[in-house]
Amino acid sequence: MLVSYKWLNELVDLSVTADELADKMSRTGIEVEEVNVPEEGLKKIVVGDVKECEPHPDSDHLSICQVDVGEEELSQIVCGAPNIKAGKKVIVALPNSRITGNVKIKKGKMRGQVSLGMICSLQELGYSDNLIPKEYADGIYFMPDEAIPGEPVFPYLEMDDAIIELSITANRADALSMRGVAHEVGAIYRQKPVFPTKELIEDNSAKIADYLTVKVEEVTDTPNYRMRVVKDVTVKESPLWLQTRLMNEGIRPISNVVDVTNYVLLLFGQPMHAFDYDKIGSKEIVVRRARDEEVLKTLDGEERRLTPANIVITNGQEPIALAGVMGGYDSEIVSTTTTVALEAATFEPITTRLTSKQFGLRSESSSRFEKGINLETVQEACDFAAAMVAELGEGTVVSGEIVASETKAPKVEIDITLTKINRSLGTDLTAEIVGEIFEALGFPFTVVEGAFTVNIPARRWDITIEADLVEEVARIYGYDNLPSTLPSGEALPGALTRKQQLVRTTQTTLEGSGLTEAISYALTTEAKAIEFVLEQQAVVKLQSPMSEDHAVLRQNLTSGLLTDLAYNVARKNSDVALFEIGNVFSNTDSGQMPTEGRHLGMAITGAWADKTWQVAKTPVDFYLLKGIFENLLEVIGADSLVTFEPTADLPALHPGRTAKIIIDGQAIGFIGQIHPLTAKEYSINETYVLEVDLDCLFDQELVGIDYEVVSKFPSMKRDIALLVDTTVSNQELVTVIKGHGGKFLQTVQLFDIFQGEKLGAGKKSMAYSLSFQNPEATLIDDEVTAAMAKIENALVNEYSVEIR
Repeated sequence: MLVSYKWLNELVDLSVTADELADKMSRTGIEVEEVNVPEEGLKKIVVGDVKECEPHPDSDHLSICQVDVGEEELSQIVCGAPNIKAGKKVIVALPNSRITGNVKIKKGKMRGQVSLGMICSLQELGYSDNLIPKEYADGIYFMPDEAIPGEPVFPYLEMDDAIIELSITANRADALSMRGVAHEVGAIYRQKPVFPTKELIEDNSAKIADYLTVKVEEVTDTPNYRMRVVKDVTVKESPLWLQTRLMNEGIRPISNVVDVTNYVLLLFGQPMHAFDYDKIGSKEIVVRRARDEEVLKTLDGEERRLTPANIVITNGQEPIALAGVMGGYDSEIVSTTTTVALEAATFEPITTRLTSKQFGLRSESSSRFEKGINLETVQEACDFAAAMVAELGEGTVVSGEIVASETKAPKVEIDITLTKINRSLGTDLTAEIVGEIFEALGFPFTVVEGAFTVNIPARRWDITIEADLVEEVARIYGYDNLPSTLPSGEALPGALTRKQQLVRTTQTTLEGSGLTEAISYALTTEAKAIEFVLEQQAVVKLQSPMSEDHAVLRQNLTSGLLTDLAYNVARKNSDVALFEIGNVFSNTDSGQMPTEGRHLGMAITGAWADKTWQVAKTPVDFYLLKGIFENLLEVIGADSLVTFEPTADLPALHPGRTAKIIIDGQAIGFIGQIHPLTAKEYSINETYVLEVDLDCLFDQELVGIDYEVVSKFPSMKRDIALLVDTTVSNQELVTVIKGHGGKFLQTVQLFDIFQGEKLGAGKKSMAYSLSFQNPEATLIDDEVTAAMAKIENALVNEYSVEIR
């Protein structure tokens, strides 16, 4: 919301600067984005009177003008504007002046002719194209005839005004009008605003019933709908004061009739629409839901295909306006319009918002209809607009007003005690101070022994409960004046829970292993949400997603990490190692709240070590990621609980390089290479990922780290080579070895794998190094030999291995 300081000063007597006002408003609840003075950065720009205008002898589009700029002699200025002509007052940038963009204007020559300055368009003064009246969009702007040559143009164009930009939250829609802002500022500075009025003079020789009948089919869609008719109107350019006021408020001037509707929108916060009565096509107005596939050509020239979800204004047969959003092209006000039908209404907010979103039409009107309208001033705004159209258009207001539907503002009365206010704010305010604040806000009230009964005016429809009144008292009293207090109670020592400590340990360990923590979006597409899951579950969908890419909650972390990898790879950072600890979500069939769990995800791609003169380049692989994870398991004390089982159940992963992560026979995660086709979809190279359910992992009885004295007795090592079927996994063999190696077996290390024709089809050789140690005595060969015999027998019995 843009607020003109000069306009606001007409409603409330301000004795502070615009910057001081902005600071005060920000500290009382309405944030000010910035204060902008349009003339800042411009200088030596004055009114000029074009006395003569002749074509340039050497150019088809240039004109040589003799311009009175308030000096003894006329200034010759060469101008290229197509609409320049003698007898017009224009904007002139004198030599050594500055226009927008800090451009300096100097004396010069154009096609051999001296030019002492420049005749300016509004764009060259900093106005954007969408604010400049269309008739001046491709040329220069003409000043009023009464403008005095040589005087600065800034006061004429209101460029010396300060424009305060407010950031209005949805609950303060009352501040989307000058009257609402004036009430707010009046409360801050303890003043009562004074608003302009227009005397409505009706022509009793003509009755509105002779012009129109209006019907509202559904009052819940259109709680208020009223119309007035103004006849014998002359549509023309608005006076300069109205044009500059609208442009300072961010609205393009169109014509006197349309500008009045926008002026009333800004003053009252009441959107208005003006129809060309003769183009309506009937004497009947019907407000209803659109029929399926009905077509309406809106003011922007686009044809809109409607649905029953839209409210339309019709001439009894065809739509002529999209209610609350945009008028129709075929009934717009044009220069030949003589009779104007003015509409003032309120429409159902949710329907208006959905219609605006459906067609991508965001307007000043729709934003106000969505957030709420002051029901108390609908009639006043309509009468004001009719009187102003008659005044500026030299027309006559037809007698009478059509009220097709009317909904009064509900009476809101809130009881609150002084004790409640002080307890909530930590203050010690008296009833007199609180009463004075309610008076400043314009809230009638009664008070009996510290108990207030407050009547809320219709303009503040955001106030409905006690807490709202407490907030109003705090705002106007001043947040700066509220005392600072510390919470009371016993201080308890802070500590992390067991799972919090495990999460911290996990983060520290993975960072120490060379991975970087990532934080990905929890919202994703439905396809990515279920891409890397062991068991398919129903996704959690958002009711109103901002985009299709963020429509559901994730069920895995891997797809987000792959997106992060792709972002890095696209920017030439091809060596990436990331991990993420985050929540995943799934739906339940019982209609309960979605379930939420914590996962750990890892993803690595590229090289793990760059090539140097000492070290060869080391690409990432399956075993590198598995080793990082096993190191983490050892740190948290879960290494003895977890096993790995090959799998081909995940189509997004390479079927020969993927394993499930198992605890007590239950799969809690996976590790593997991204399938080449999936990697191509993400635009990444060879990548390895891991994802595990941390909640399941942390729920286990973790042994932690046991510290032992280094044994003084020597250890013994034995190697064993096994010829086994290729279907037997390393995990299975290690489990058997550890299960039968006895209490002195310390480590089992695979150091060689061999497959070839010499071993036979379906066979492979696997060699292990076993370490034995007795911490209390020196081992003897017989003890180790006996342990090895048990291991060999068990391997032969369970997997039919051949000891080599």
